[in-house]
Amino acid sequence: MFSSAILILGIFFIATNLRAPVTGIAPVLEDIIASFSLSPSQAGMLTTLPLLAFALASPLANWLAKKLGLEISLFIALLLIGAGLASRLITNLPLLYLGTAIIGVGIAIGNVLLPSLIKRDFPHKVAVMTSAYVLAMAIFGGSYAAIVFPLSQYQDIGWQLALASYGLLTLLGIILWFPQLKYHTKPVKELVNTQANSNVWRQSLAWQITLLLGLNSFFTYIMVAWLPSILIENDISPLQAGAMQGAFQAASAVPGIILIPLLARLKDQRILTSTLALLGALCSFGLLFMPELALFWSITLGFCSGACFILGLSFVSLRTHNSRQAASLSAMAQCIGYLIAATGPMLAGALHDHFNSWAPTLWLCAIASFGCAVFGYLGGRNITLKKDL
Repeated sequence: MFSSAILILGIFFIATNLRAPVTGIAPVLEDIIASFSLSPSQAGMLTTLPLLAFALASPLANWLAKKLGLEISLFIALLLIGAGLASRLITNLPLLYLGTAIIGVGIAIGNVLLPSLIKRDFPHKVAVMTSAYVLAMAIFGGSYAAIVFPLSQYQDIGWQLALASYGLLTLLGIILWFPQLKYHTKPVKELVNTQANSNVWRQSLAWQITLLLGLNSFFTYIMVAWLPSILIENDISPLQAGAMQGAFQAASAVPGIILIPLLARLKDQRILTSTLALLGALCSFGLLFMPELALFWSITLGFCSGACFILGLSFVSLRTHNSRQAASLSAMAQCIGYLIAATGPMLAGALHDHFNSWAPTLWLCAIASFGCAVFGYLGGRNITLKKDL
């Protein structure tokens, strides 16, 4: 009983480190820009680097798990995240980029391997445990985004110490995970052998689901990177802007509570997915044309973003015939989706650089949401991938 409680706590604290170290940058991004005289495109790289790491480091996670086991691999993930956070204490731009990329590699390992661990240890509670750790990611990511700016202003401790301070939670996670190192469990075969159904890359339905997830992550990470700056341009204080970004992230967790029980009753998710995506587009226009309602738009946009993400993930299971085909589709969606998402923060920064306004970026987010509506409608049909081509 005690060992199970320690395992659950360990999973919980791994989850708390899989979002906040990246999303916590946005509320203090203006201070980072001022410290290093960065252009918006250069600043956007701080969000782009982890996304590239998510896409490129995922095969590394499976290789590590096959060689060392799940427990040691997840321990390495926490060590990488901790090292990246510690590097933020040093005033050096290349080191800031390098540390951020290292954090991305650590998060990628955690993202890939945590579901396999849950499937092994909680086979009859996969949905509950997955919802719990996704909720933990969103709550801690949102809370940290809300407090990181006021923390940086407290007795002038600065953005570096404010960002590095999250390493205390990482350290706690390392300590709690230490008892698991006596195990060397390999990941379940279907989560590492994704070559058996490589034909998913040649199926239009697989691309529709991939583009739904990719475009949703594209506008989500633009908001993760730049929402506080967008709000500040509309005369909202940095303190309020950080709180609104925290609300955006926290709201993205709410659909997990609502949609998971609902999905079991819906055979066709076309209308639900496309409606939520269109509502997301409306929120982008709301931030552009009615910024006085920024809190409402931020919360609603966060909800729509989280809902489309959960629906897209559910399609990976609902549109496939077996776990190996699902793993293959998941790998495809993660690789292509994060590569699409990685272009978002830098492109948004470049648009602001060129137009000296965040209006083109909000139009870009709205267009991406319209794309989500189209691919969500197609991917939401009650059909499945072909077994063989």
